Amino acid sequence: MAKVHSLTLIKDGEQVSFDKEPASVFSLLRNGRYTVSIVRERQPRSLDQNSLMWLWFTCIEQETGTPRQDVHDYYCAKFLRKQISWNGTIRTVVEGTSKQSKERMTVFLNEVQADAATEFGITLPNPDDRYFEQFHQTYK
Repeated sequence: MAKVHSLTLIKDGEQVSFDKEPASVFSLLRNGRYTVSIVRERQPRSLDQNSLMWLWFTCIEQETGTPRQDVHDYYCAKFLRKQISWNGTIRTVVEGTSKQSKERMTVFLNEVQADAATEFGITLPNPDDRYFEQFHQTYK
């Protein structure tokens, strides 16, 4: 298998920078034809998002009597389903939260927050909400 050389590009506004000098990476390549692809790096969910999710699930557990792991599994099945092709057949699978991007995890948390309010009448505050610290102390 061919060795893969990588170069990280960071774009901030009109500024573009690299994690190393491009010429130094290109000098490592053997003669030949190459294809360069630019793929946006995916940021995994944050620890803060994970902590908030489990805090919310603890609240739902205490308010409904449903174990928080079951609450987690329920919301994953409700909001993190996707269709895949498996051996020529379309199947529905449920993704977990650990592999979600920050952006997708934000959507998931918003979906959980809205559903808890609608289905159970439970208000799940965001960290910047006025009464979040009190909520945190109650359900930590």
